Amino acid sequence: MGAIAQSTPGTVENALLFGRSSEPGIYFNLTKWYPGYMSAPHWYETDRLCVVVSGTWWVASGEDFAPNDTIPMPAGSFIRRVARTPHYDGAKKDGKEPVMIAICGIGPIKYNLVDSSQPDLRVL
Repeated sequence: MGAIAQSTPGTVENALLFGRSSEPGIYFNLTKWYPGYMSAPHWYETDRLCVVVSGTWWVASGEDFAPNDTIPMPAGSFIRRVARTPHYDGAKKDGKEPVMIAICGIGPIKYNLVDSSQPDLRVL
Protein backbone atom coordinates (compact mmCIF):
# COMPACT_ATOMS: atom_id res chain seq x y z
CA MET A 1 0.00 0.00 0.00
CA GLY A 2 2.95 2.34 0.32
CA ALA A 3 3.99 4.59 3.20
CA ILE A 4 0.63 4.25 4.94
CA ALA A 5 1.30 0.53 5.41
CA GLN A 6 4.04 1.47 7.86
CA SER A 7 2.04 4.07 9.76
CA THR A 8 1.62 4.54 13.48
CA PRO A 9 -0.31 1.74 15.26
CA GLY A 10 -3.95 2.64 15.84
CA THR A 11 -4.29 4.53 12.55
CA VAL A 12 -4.49 1.97 9.72
CA GLU A 13 -3.39 -1.67 9.52
CA ASN A 14 -3.07 -4.21 6.69
CA ALA A 15 -3.20 -8.00 6.81
CA LEU A 16 -2.06 -9.84 3.69
CA LEU A 17 -4.21 -12.90 2.96
CA PHE A 18 -2.97 -13.93 -0.49
CA GLY A 19 -0.19 -12.85 -2.85
CA ARG A 20 1.64 -9.56 -2.49
CA SER A 21 0.55 -6.21 -3.89
CA SER A 22 4.21 -5.45 -4.63
CA GLU A 23 4.57 -8.50 -6.92
CA PRO A 24 2.93 -9.52 -10.22
CA GLY A 25 -0.37 -11.35 -9.85
CA ILE A 26 -3.48 -11.29 -7.75
CA TYR A 27 -3.39 -10.13 -4.14
CA PHE A 28 -5.99 -10.04 -1.39
CA ASN A 29 -5.73 -8.17 1.89
CA LEU A 30 -7.71 -6.79 4.78
CA THR A 31 -7.31 -3.13 5.65
CA LYS A 32 -8.47 -1.68 8.96
CA TRP A 33 -8.96 2.07 9.36
CA TYR A 34 -9.31 3.40 12.90
CA PRO A 35 -11.70 6.31 13.58
CA GLY A 36 -10.19 9.71 12.84
CA TYR A 37 -7.84 8.74 10.00
CA MET A 38 -8.01 8.91 6.20
CA SER A 39 -5.65 8.57 3.29
CA ALA A 40 -4.57 11.56 1.25
CA PRO A 41 -5.76 11.69 -2.38
CA HIS A 42 -3.87 8.96 -4.27
CA TRP A 43 -4.24 6.50 -7.14
CA TYR A 44 -3.03 3.11 -8.40
CA GLU A 45 -2.16 1.81 -11.89
CA THR A 46 -4.72 -1.03 -11.73
CA ASP A 47 -8.30 -1.44 -10.51
CA ARG A 48 -8.93 -2.53 -6.92
CA LEU A 49 -12.08 -4.34 -5.83
CA CYS A 50 -13.16 -3.57 -2.27
CA VAL A 51 -15.84 -4.94 0.06
CA VAL A 52 -16.62 -3.37 3.42
CA VAL A 53 -16.53 -6.23 5.93
CA SER A 54 -17.49 -4.23 9.03
CA GLY A 55 -18.03 -0.64 10.09
CA THR A 56 -18.54 2.31 7.75
CA TRP A 57 -15.89 3.28 5.19
CA TRP A 58 -16.00 6.91 4.08
CA VAL A 59 -14.92 7.30 0.44
CA ALA A 60 -14.54 10.00 -2.22
CA SER A 61 -12.90 10.49 -5.59
CA GLY A 62 -10.95 13.55 -6.62
CA GLU A 63 -7.65 15.34 -6.22
CA ASP A 64 -8.73 17.69 -3.40
CA PHE A 65 -8.98 16.34 0.15
CA ALA A 66 -12.49 17.20 1.39
CA PRO A 67 -13.47 14.72 4.13
CA ASN A 68 -16.90 16.34 4.55
CA ASP A 69 -17.67 15.33 0.94
CA THR A 70 -17.04 11.62 1.54
CA ILE A 71 -19.85 9.10 1.12
CA PRO A 72 -20.58 6.44 3.77
CA MET A 73 -20.21 2.84 2.65
CA PRO A 74 -21.62 0.49 5.32
CA ALA A 75 -20.74 -3.18 5.83
CA GLY A 76 -21.59 -5.20 2.72
CA SER A 77 -20.87 -2.35 0.28
CA PHE A 78 -18.82 -3.01 -2.87
CA ILE A 79 -16.50 -0.34 -4.26
CA ARG A 80 -14.49 -0.59 -7.48
CA ARG A 81 -11.51 1.75 -7.39
CA VAL A 82 -10.86 2.49 -11.07
CA ALA A 83 -7.22 2.56 -12.21
CA ARG A 84 -5.56 5.98 -12.28
CA THR A 85 -8.53 7.67 -10.57
CA PRO A 86 -7.54 9.85 -7.59
CA HIS A 87 -9.42 8.96 -4.43
CA TYR A 88 -9.18 9.02 -0.63
CA ASP A 89 -10.91 7.15 2.16
CA GLY A 90 -10.87 6.13 5.80
CA ALA A 91 -12.92 6.31 8.99
CA LYS A 92 -14.42 9.50 10.37
CA LYS A 93 -13.47 10.47 13.92
CA ASP A 94 -16.99 10.04 15.27
CA GLY A 95 -17.03 6.36 14.26
CA LYS A 96 -17.64 3.95 17.12
CA GLU A 97 -15.42 1.22 15.67
CA PRO A 98 -12.72 0.70 13.07
CA VAL A 99 -13.78 -0.16 9.53
CA MET A 100 -12.51 -3.36 7.90
CA ILE A 101 -12.20 -3.57 4.10
CA ALA A 102 -11.32 -6.62 1.97
CA ILE A 103 -9.27 -5.49 -1.05
CA CYS A 104 -8.37 -7.53 -4.13
CA GLY A 105 -6.37 -6.47 -7.18
CA ILE A 106 -3.56 -7.26 -9.58
CA GLY A 107 -0.02 -6.32 -8.60
CA PRO A 108 2.41 -4.88 -8.64
CA ILE A 109 0.87 -1.65 -7.42
CA LYS A 110 2.43 1.64 -6.46
CA TYR A 111 0.83 4.13 -4.10
CA ASN A 112 0.84 7.40 -6.09
CA LEU A 113 0.09 10.51 -4.05
CA VAL A 114 -1.65 13.34 -5.91
CA ASP A 115 0.48 15.84 -3.95
CA SER A 116 3.66 14.27 -2.59
CA SER A 117 4.45 17.43 -0.60
CA GLN A 118 1.50 16.66 1.71
CA PRO A 119 1.25 13.85 4.32
CA ASP A 120 -0.19 10.56 3.07
CA LEU A 121 -2.11 9.94 6.30
CA ARG A 122 -4.65 12.56 7.36
CA VAL A 123 -5.86 13.08 10.91
CA LEU A 124 -9.43 14.30 11.13
